[in-house]
Amino acid sequence: MALETIAIQDKSLAGIAEKVMHGERLTLEDGVTLFNSNDLLTIGQLANVVNYRKNQDKVYFLQNLYINPTNVCEAHCRFCGFRRDEGDEGAYTMSMEELLHYVETRFHPGIREFHIVGGHNQHKPFEYYLDTIRTLRKAYPDVTIKSYTGAEIEFFSRISGLSIREVLQELMKAGLQSLTGGGAEILTERYRMKMSPEKASTDMYLQVHRTAHELGLKTHTTMLYGSIETLEERVIHMLRLRELQDDTNGFMVFIPLAVQPIKATAGIKRRNSAIDDLKTMAISRLMLDNFQHVKAYFINIGTQLTQLSLQMGISDAHGTLIEERISHSAGALTQQALTVDELVWLIKGAGKRALERDTFYNVIKEH
Repeated sequence: MALETIAIQDKSLAGIAEKVMHGERLTLEDGVTLFNSNDLLTIGQLANVVNYRKNQDKVYFLQNLYINPTNVCEAHCRFCGFRRDEGDEGAYTMSMEELLHYVETRFHPGIREFHIVGGHNQHKPFEYYLDTIRTLRKAYPDVTIKSYTGAEIEFFSRISGLSIREVLQELMKAGLQSLTGGGAEILTERYRMKMSPEKASTDMYLQVHRTAHELGLKTHTTMLYGSIETLEERVIHMLRLRELQDDTNGFMVFIPLAVQPIKATAGIKRRNSAIDDLKTMAISRLMLDNFQHVKAYFINIGTQLTQLSLQMGISDAHGTLIEERISHSAGALTQQALTVDELVWLIKGAGKRALERDTFYNVIKEH
């Protein structure tokens, strides 16, 4: 696509468009300008150009199963409706037998990844979290284990007395193959002190992933947007991840997550707008020039916006999930899962090729 074919309505984007078409890196000021613009079509077209250079018309998905072994958590993040204190109604911590039963009743042979995250349950030792991985590795040796967030790794370090590196090494011995992207929220201390003061700091989150990359793990990373953060903080978040990626090239994908309003009964004004969701995904693609993929999380934005985002820079439609709990406990109104046929329909409906992948973006099958 030539720049002349993009009908730029907001002339403040002209210089940014020139940079994008020439493959030049965008700055903090560029990112803020993009967020302040209402010219969504131009932003989306530019993101589509960048994505096509990287991925052509390919869109990836995988068959995975979400597992949340416990919802008991020491932290009190303001955006979370999932956590419980021990003894609360609805609080749970799976035994290894309960964990296996949960998986056995939901598993089918197409599943290639277990995505495991949960509460920071200080009533269980680090060994419990190791056993979770060992148990699944033994029972399902061919399924990739993508487990725990950067914030959970920092929590394990505190309860075990081990360093971040030692925690990751023990988890890898147990069978860990990749880290999930959660726990990032917004990577500024102003935000974290207000929204998640008991969880890992900005520097600690980044250090966990840096250490994981040094140990050979490929990881995922996220951004939870739509609450108290400024638009500048969203861009700062992306730039901090981009800087780490420059150093390690260990991130496989970036996942923007629209914050959910805690209650399913919350009105439309308590939810993120479709325009902001699409803009954030497209700007993520433009700012994160050293990331291969940006993912649409249909759990938070719904299937229709997910399909539309495939024309605005997105190259990953996520996975089947089977049963998502965390966002739905915080008021998500979307499906908890999709079938393979539904994901393929979404992708092909956007005029894209539907590629089923494994955790590491190796293609299993084109549908």
